[in-house]
Amino acid sequence: MNSSFISRIESIITSPHFIADPYPTLHKLRAEAPVYWSDAIGGWILTKYDDIMASFKDTEAFSNENRLGRAVEYLPPEKRDKFTIFRNHYATKGLLHSDPPDHTRFRSLVTKEFTPAVVEKMKPRIQDVVVGLLDTMQNSKAMDVVSQFASPLPVGIIAEILGVPPSDRYLFKKWANEMLAFQGVNKPNEADLFRAQNALQEMRPYIRKMIEDRRRIPRSDLISKFVAAEMTGERLSEDELINTCVTLFVAGHETTVSLIGNTIYLLLSNPDQLKLLRENSALLAQAIEESLRYESPVSRQSRYMKADAELGGKHLQKGQMVFQMLNAANRDPAHFTDPDKFDVKREDNRHIAFGFGEHFCIGAKLARTEALIAIGTVIEQLPHLRLADPKPDWDIEKRNSRVLKSLRVTWS
Repeated sequence: MNSSFISRIESIITSPHFIADPYPTLHKLRAEAPVYWSDAIGGWILTKYDDIMASFKDTEAFSNENRLGRAVEYLPPEKRDKFTIFRNHYATKGLLHSDPPDHTRFRSLVTKEFTPAVVEKMKPRIQDVVVGLLDTMQNSKAMDVVSQFASPLPVGIIAEILGVPPSDRYLFKKWANEMLAFQGVNKPNEADLFRAQNALQEMRPYIRKMIEDRRRIPRSDLISKFVAAEMTGERLSEDELINTCVTLFVAGHETTVSLIGNTIYLLLSNPDQLKLLRENSALLAQAIEESLRYESPVSRQSRYMKADAELGGKHLQKGQMVFQMLNAANRDPAHFTDPDKFDVKREDNRHIAFGFGEHFCIGAKLARTEALIAIGTVIEQLPHLRLADPKPDWDIEKRNSRVLKSLRVTWS
């Protein structure tokens, strides 16, 4: 590796500039050190598509179990003891914090509510929410896509699925922001860890009360169905159920917020591609997939080494952390022609924005459907939509997510 690059890489990959524009550095890492140990991040960084796919497939070595809870392990014992709630939460197995066969058990309960057939039935409701949101802004001729459109839509839909009343839905975004701040590195600062722990202190009692309410008076929402599963032998412990619900509260909308905002930004900042889409609406599904590839909503995922493994000529040791840079994999020139070009006509687009294999995102179908309806309706109803500011406002506090903090647009 270039010695000059080596001397700078540790400071680069933890900088706000890297979060705002990671691709030049990721390209260089992929070319010169595709499996790179970072002291600053606290783990191995993978940037090649093939290496990341190998790590997805090997769930024996590359584990999800308690992968996030290990973020406090670098602290001295006296400081680590301040995060008991945090540690206990992630030590409990749940949908995102387990491996097969436990993960299979959790997944079998949740996937029933996100099958293509179930999502298909949601389309009219999604369309109603989209139209309602746009109607409230028609006269203003301006909006912040993120806060006024991309966020309220998936938050509202997942809240309805879970059974959260409209008056409490603002909590979703607050909790998601606090829970995501520490993720993406294995040595987060204590302030971000406290933010996550404080969110858990609010979320866990809230969810426990929802579970208790459903035990008394069952409803048609997802939490009621989890509770009902206790009677059929598919029982989760209460802590496992709370852990899984926390995941659905946080992850159930964040990726879709990113996908909708990123896609609208990409189309408006690439007018030639938007023109193609306006001329041929059949390209919309391809445009969504290209957005997922080009600006992967989940930019990186962590894995815990449960066993030693060899990858890219490096020896990864049991107990170490690994970060799968999905945004690098999805711009790997070995798999994508002209990877830094946003091309709505791109075919054979085998991106891994939603992961792969055992841990492929359960909500992928719902996220795609919400994005298709939202963006298709925007293109149809707002033909003169334009960016108020061409410079993207990336949220640099979220290392795990490629998401815009705001996206101001206007129309005539």
